[in-house]
Amino acid sequence: MAVIGLGLMGSRMSANLLSAGFELRGYDVDPARRDEFAAAGGTVAESPADAVQGCWAALLSLPTSNISRQVCLGTAGLAEAGVGDLHVYDTTTGPPADAVEFAAALSRQGVSYSDTTVSGNGEVAERGELVVMMGGSEESYDFGSPIFEAIGRSHHHVGPVGAGARMKLIVNHVLSIHRLALAEGLVVAELGDMDLDKTLEILKDGAAYSKAMDLWGDRMVAGDHEVPFARLKQTHKDSLLIVDHGLDLGAPMDLMKVAREALSQGMDEGLADHDNSSVMEVMRRRAGIGRVE
Repeated sequence: MAVIGLGLMGSRMSANLLSAGFELRGYDVDPARRDEFAAAGGTVAESPADAVQGCWAALLSLPTSNISRQVCLGTAGLAEAGVGDLHVYDTTTGPPADAVEFAAALSRQGVSYSDTTVSGNGEVAERGELVVMMGGSEESYDFGSPIFEAIGRSHHHVGPVGAGARMKLIVNHVLSIHRLALAEGLVVAELGDMDLDKTLEILKDGAAYSKAMDLWGDRMVAGDHEVPFARLKQTHKDSLLIVDHGLDLGAPMDLMKVAREALSQGMDEGLADHDNSSVMEVMRRRAGIGRVE
């Protein structure tokens, strides 16, 4: 099978697929990522179309839906690959309408496309504990189950094409608010001279608990945001999609707009390539106790 996009998430999913015994062909625009993939045991391809030659499935892990469009439909992309009976599982976070567009275009080439989004950051992906949410046909879901089991702790068929993207936006909607609420609460504790480690321990122990505390709590307490498991700029990009998605459906977006503005501030203040735990630094700066230079 092929993996296209070997960055923070793609490289970790590839490692788990290789460990599970999959033979992989991979492609990334970054030569360093391609070299790392080869060193891990994968076969490097020269383009997306080249990557899927001889493959039954392709897993995409790309920064934006526009890049996914280029990989699927552009020059040297999957539509030009001439590979029949290919199943494409796209983990990229993007608008549901884009997934529907890609699926329709690829189906004319005999290729099955599914928006196969995942919940979890690079650390979770490294442990093989992602939650997989696939929109597409039952056949593609059954066909892809061995892939999902290699990269995740659970997998769900959530509906037709477009439903995987929609579910990912809903998950990230709630998670973005949880992450910001945790950061804001910890800043209140810090200003009140509370022990932050003890505060986090109690938050995890009580009714306020969320998985955001497990994934980002220690990093928020320590102010450790430089090495990313998911970059703030990706989370900011997602926040724009989430707000647009909700407004298009006529849903209230009051809390998500607050989260989006905090992420926008982080982008403006040089935190784009930091871990998305750096929303804590945004809250600290608003309180006059910022730590990151």
